[in-house]
Amino acid sequence: MALLPILQYPDPRLHTVAKPVQVFDEALQQLVSDMAETMYDAPGIGLAATQVDQHIQLIVIDLSKEKDDLLVLINPKIIAQSGSQDYEEGCLSVPGIYESVTRAEFITVEAKDVHGNTFRLDADGLLSVCIQHEMDHLLGKVFVEYLSTLKRNRIRTRMVKHAREIERNSY
Repeated sequence: MALLPILQYPDPRLHTVAKPVQVFDEALQQLVSDMAETMYDAPGIGLAATQVDQHIQLIVIDLSKEKDDLLVLINPKIIAQSGSQDYEEGCLSVPGIYESVTRAEFITVEAKDVHGNTFRLDADGLLSVCIQHEMDHLLGKVFVEYLSTLKRNRIRTRMVKHAREIERNSY
C-alpha cells in the first residue's frame, strides 16, 4: 500500500474528465487500496481517482467512524434523483475550505465493484452528497465551481498562496 499525492485546486488536472474502467485486475485492486489508505490518512470520507491524477471512473468512500466500511464505486451513474439539500462541503483537493452546496437529497446510483459486478445503491443525506461530490470530480468539476465567481476567485488566490508557501518552506 502507498500514500498517493492529492492534487490541489486550482491544478488543471482536476478538470480532466475520467474514462470508464475497462479492466478489473490486480492493478485496479491495488489502486483502490492505495486510494483508501490515502483517504484515511488525509483524513477524508471520499476520494475520486481524478484527485490522485488517475483519470478513471473510480471513487472510494467511507463514512464510518471506525474507517472499516469502504464503498467502492466504479463507472458510477446516477439513475434517479429527487429532492434537494444544502450541505457544507469540504474537499481534500481544497483543504481548509468549507462552503454550502445544493445537491439532490435522494439518489440511486448504479456502479461496478472492484471485481466488475454491477450493483445499485440508494443514498440520502451525507452519502448522497459525498457520491455526487466525488462523481463531479470524475467529470472534471470541483465543488468550488458551484460558488459565486467572487468566492471562487478568493479561494483560488488562497490556494495558490498556500501552495507557494509550501514550496518556499520545502527548500
